[in-house]
Amino acid sequence: MRTFRLIGDDTRIPFVRYQNWAYALSCTLILLTLVLLPTRGLNLGIDFQGGILIEVGMPSAAADLGQMRSTLGALGLGEVALQEFGGPSNVLIRVERQDGGEQGQLAAVHKVKAALADRFGEDISYRRVEFVGPKVSADLLWNGTQAMVYAFAGILAYIWFRFEWQFAVGGVVALIHDAVTTVGLFSLLGLEFNLSTIAAVLTIIGYSINDTVVIYDRVRENLRRYKAMPLPELIDRSINETLARTVMTSLTTLLALISLVLFGGPVIRDFTIAMIWGVVIGTYSTVYVAAPMILHLHLRRAMGEDAAQLAGAP
Repeated sequence: MRTFRLIGDDTRIPFVRYQNWAYALSCTLILLTLVLLPTRGLNLGIDFQGGILIEVGMPSAAADLGQMRSTLGALGLGEVALQEFGGPSNVLIRVERQDGGEQGQLAAVHKVKAALADRFGEDISYRRVEFVGPKVSADLLWNGTQAMVYAFAGILAYIWFRFEWQFAVGGVVALIHDAVTTVGLFSLLGLEFNLSTIAAVLTIIGYSINDTVVIYDRVRENLRRYKAMPLPELIDRSINETLARTVMTSLTTLLALISLVLFGGPVIRDFTIAMIWGVVIGTYSTVYVAAPMILHLHLRRAMGEDAAQLAGAP
């Protein structure tokens, strides 16, 4: 009985041959990110920016954002941003942080509620009201940055211990590539950058390094098995031998994530979009960044004549 296989066992795709094209694409994505960040910036969520977040359900079938914006804009609360959230009658209101501490934030919320009630009636429902102060938002941003730095450092140490420093550097370069391009995606699309985004980036890092370790492990096995094989050919062989696993893992993960985008609602949509990008870019960087990177770190020369000893015992 024959079983269906999306990727055969005998693929011979010359991945290393296209590494220069892949490097050009990666450099373009990173440069685009570096241009977008100072020009477009990030749509910082209330977690990092501070302020007031109010989610309301309007009594009409579709909220009139224009009227709501003019009504709230006349309150003198500074920047007020509105967007539909989950449906035409649901609106997410963001108000910049007010002076006066907690009392100032509460006063602003009362003004918003009174203005909406006066203009649209008393049947408005309030699903969520959140406050984030400047100290809390700064602490959250700092803690999120620390979490990413610690993750990179831990992964670097783990791969260095399990393999060799060339593998560790290649893996971390690929992870930085994934994280930077994910931030660029958020800047390009204007997606909200908040604590959930940090969680998404850390999840992407974990997913990507898992794929990378699988290929690195096969490279190490093949280094012991084919001691005379040129390193580019050996890396191609290792990627092809793990290609079926890589593709099937990515596709099944993408199916679940696409379902969440379509049916999961707006609360997790930005997180899920980041994860979809992360799966795609993580798979790409594993094959075209992490694996070929060890070619430029002189792995074969560092191994000298004692390849088995450097690769380590199984």
